[in-house]
Amino acid sequence: MSLKPLAGDGTELQWFKSSHSNPDGAACVEVAHTPRTVHVRDSKTKQGPLLAFAAPQWSAFVSYAARR
Repeated sequence: MSLKPLAGDGTELQWFKSSHSNPDGAACVEVAHTPRTVHVRDSKTKQGPLLAFAAPQWSAFVSYAARR
């Protein structure tokens, strides 16, 4: 699998699948953390688009989602 490098330094992202993903793979989300950014992608479309969030934005999202 080819992963998109970080800021040209050659480091590859390490992706982790959500523990809440469907077992059949129908709705899977993966995340990769860097010191300042959280990357999100659809695990079924690994070469597809990525979303990137600053750490404070991701933290706010996770806090909000946990309350729902």
